[in-house]
Amino acid sequence: MTNGIDILDEDPSGRSGETGGKGSARQIAVALSYRPRSADDAPKVVASGRGKTAEQILELAFAQGIKVREDPDLAEILAAVDIDSVIPLSAFVAVAEILGYVYRTNNQPIPEPAP
Repeated sequence: MTNGIDILDEDPSGRSGETGGKGSARQIAVALSYRPRSADDAPKVVASGRGKTAEQILELAFAQGIKVREDPDLAEILAAVDIDSVIPLSAFVAVAEILGYVYRTNNQPIPEPAP
């Protein structure tokens, strides 16, 4: 499995269950990757999109068995980050908690930086 997680804001209005139909809010999906090579490495945004692009990101995530988490506030923060850029400092705690959950759920060790 790839080291990744999608952060989803399915409906910023708080109405969950709608997926991009007429009148519903647009989806936001952000995919992250964390593959530390040194102690200074941080998770990076590897894909981001709204609407149809968000749906495609989610379809790929589900097909690959990548965990998806709904977090509207975090999705908005991460959607503003350029692709292949590290996450902002303001998102570190939330992303660390999510990654820790993903690794525990998958019975995988948290990656250590290469020596």
